Amino acid sequence: MRHGIPNLGALQAFEATARLGSFSRAAEELALTHSAIYRQVAGLEERLGVQLFTRVRRRVALTEAGAEYAARVRHHLEQLEKDTFGLVSRAGMGRSLHIAVLPTLATTWLIPRLPEFRARHGDISVSLSIRTLPFQFSDHPFDAALYHDRQMWPHTAGIKLFDEGELLPVCLPELARRARKEGMAALTHLHMISRPDAWRLWYQRHGMEYLPSVSAGPRYELFTMTMAAVRAGLGVGLVPRFLAQGELAAGRLRIPAGAGLAVPEAYYFSYPDNIERSGALAAFETWLAGLVKASGDPAPPGG
Repeated sequence: MRHGIPNLGALQAFEATARLGSFSRAAEELALTHSAIYRQVAGLEERLGVQLFTRVRRRVALTEAGAEYAARVRHHLEQLEKDTFGLVSRAGMGRSLHIAVLPTLATTWLIPRLPEFRARHGDISVSLSIRTLPFQFSDHPFDAALYHDRQMWPHTAGIKLFDEGELLPVCLPELARRARKEGMAALTHLHMISRPDAWRLWYQRHGMEYLPSVSAGPRYELFTMTMAAVRAGLGVGLVPRFLAQGELAAGRLRIPAGAGLAVPEAYYFSYPDNIERSGALAAFETWLAGLVKASGDPAPPGG
């Protein structure tokens, strides 16, 4: 420890173990041995004079002090990563941005359009990281975020991209025919973890009884997973119109019953309002605003 600062390797070993809950998994991530990770963490505890983990057989759990320290260490490691990436990017390619995104929005809407941005601003490198839950910019190494919410996050500036509009029930044509004969409850319902009440609200909207069997279907973390399950014939999913409209138009998917469920949420792009906006960030925001204006449609094309 130099001037009271722990060894970086020990901090990385501790943070990985805290995040993954296992010395073995941390060792795999950091390409070290289990014993090396254990020695690093044990040495850190000894030097700090604080117990960071409780150990029960082969399992480890953070102490209260360990959980607080892990969050702080993670923040500083992420900031180091951002600073290093920014330095390398500026030296090799010019300006850089690190943006937090929703995975489905990134893969179906943003990334297919990024070649246009690169053609206009070839000196700006845009890196994307997945975040599905709200966060504080002060705790994460991001310049901006694209996210889904009812309103723009507090203490941020930016733009609204488009309204989500509505969620549609979609499934394969053969399942839609079955639903019309036997009723919607005959189908397996696919649920989104982030939208636990969506199907219940859809049933209420259409005056239909929400049976226990409906809520028993599998749950997925991402809309891309739900859409993959729909295409595989695993059941009926409730997804944003812009994700399904291309396959609905092509006849590969069908709406089995009822109509959509209107939702109040929208997609936003924002960044901390207490910072001076960089030239790269201003260019990216201007480009996004131009995309939304040019589309003439509150929902982006599906794909």
